[in-house]
Amino acid sequence: MSGERHERDGAFEERLRQLLSQDAYEIRPAPAPYPRIRRQGALERRRRVAAAGAALVVLTALPVGAYALGGDGEGKADTAAPRPSATAPASPVPALPPTPSGPAKPADPGRQLLDGITFAQAADGLEQCIAYDDANNTTLPARERDPGLGKAADYRIILAMRSTGDSNARGDGMFVVAVKKGSQPTRVICNIRDGEAQGLNVGGAGAGAEDAAPVSADINGGKLYQQSFLDKGHWKLPFRWGFIGTVKPSVARVTVSYGGGTGEAVLDHGWFVASGTLNRQVTTAPHVQGYDNAGKLVYDSDRDPMYEKTLP
Repeated sequence: MSGERHERDGAFEERLRQLLSQDAYEIRPAPAPYPRIRRQGALERRRRVAAAGAALVVLTALPVGAYALGGDGEGKADTAAPRPSATAPASPVPALPPTPSGPAKPADPGRQLLDGITFAQAADGLEQCIAYDDANNTTLPARERDPGLGKAADYRIILAMRSTGDSNARGDGMFVVAVKKGSQPTRVICNIRDGEAQGLNVGGAGAGAEDAAPVSADINGGKLYQQSFLDKGHWKLPFRWGFIGTVKPSVARVTVSYGGGTGEAVLDHGWFVASGTLNRQVTTAPHVQGYDNAGKLVYDSDRDPMYEKTLP
């Protein structure tokens, strides 16, 4: 019996090997479910995008005081920079000094703001002079316009005094003299009468010229110390006069003599300013002298061939 069963078992195994050998080429792995894989991949990508968006929302919602961490890709933080909390009180910002909106004051207001004229009145007069120049400038063709006088804050007032009317400019008023430093130094002499600017003279400052004398009288300063040549011999008296010019740094003192009196001028940032009152008619221009720190005479208008010593 056992031999017969063994024979049957052997025959069965032989038959099984034949069947396996004949059908082996038909045994293949089941095809990959590509459509399902693609759907799963798309779903996974959408899930990751949604998760990243949620993470951004969470980061945005974190307090500003949270630390900003930088990593090396292995979960280790390199830096931690604290940021100020949005709820923390802001540090007080130091107040800046107010920007000056008007001209600078003269070095010696008591000797440069005369006849009861206040600095506020002089500054307002300068503003009127600048507006007067702007109005006249805009009436010219564009090619003939100049850059203008600029802003009052660019200037320093060096003299303000009453003006005496004459045959060329009737009516008493006020003179305002202001200077501006810069690449093109500017000097303004403005006459204000009846509350309006009615006369303006603009010139440059010659103090910076290498060949300038230690003391240089303003070439148009005669407007301040003489009346019109039409009134020669018939000036209105008493007459308030002023005298201005430039000085080099080596000059420490300037004196001006006019109408028999002599006074010391004020030195103001490279300018000299003198004034006085005439009670009699004169025919000669002011006499100007300059001295250095040692008291040595370094300039005398009587020896200056360029200085007009007589009045027209």
